[in-house]
Amino acid sequence: MQFKNDAKVYTSDEQEVGKIDRVVIDPITKELTHVIVRKGALFVQDKVVPISLIDQTREDHVTLRGDMSDYESLADFEERHFIVLDNEEAPTFSLEHAQPMYWYPSGIGTGFSPYIPQKPYFVETRRNIPEQTVAVKEGAKVISVDGKHVGDIEHLFVDSETDRVTTFLVSKGFFLKEHLFIPIAWVAEFGENEIKLAVGSRLLERQARLIETMRELDNMQK
Repeated sequence: MQFKNDAKVYTSDEQEVGKIDRVVIDPITKELTHVIVRKGALFVQDKVVPISLIDQTREDHVTLRGDMSDYESLADFEERHFIVLDNEEAPTFSLEHAQPMYWYPSGIGTGFSPYIPQKPYFVETRRNIPEQTVAVKEGAKVISVDGKHVGDIEHLFVDSETDRVTTFLVSKGFFLKEHLFIPIAWVAEFGENEIKLAVGSRLLERQARLIETMRELDNMQK
């Protein structure tokens, strides 16, 4: 299987439901457990789609199994819960939090709305992905062991039998003059916005130069 940045996701009867926004990876086993589909034509919220629901993938096209009844039960990626604080947990509210008084023009009457204290609360956001997994964003930065931003993830490749990530494709740019395939064994740490490698930038630069040289030799032979 392969997952490209911004790949569109379709139902089995080719209705577009959204686009790939993140991939959920277990950093220990390197298994891809879910993908996060960005809300779109059919999904009103970002949805967590288990890998078992994916039928096939092409470069920029992901097809799901099942029908709409299967998709209705998909969990939202994020859920917000309002937690009311008790008297001990609540901070001391100053007058600046009080509800303002309102003035009404004559003929209607004057008055004010008394301040009615509201119970303080905070918003807790929970993500519906397995514990210890990481929801890696599309286009996440790739950082070498010596701290250099060598490129961004463009493409992710997964073994269809084990669901384990095998390699990913890094974009070319200021540092890398060629796209570069990075084996999963070179990854030291997964984060939401970046992936840290266990190899240095010099090795990656040599790899990219080698690819460039091989391409030039191939063109000369044509």
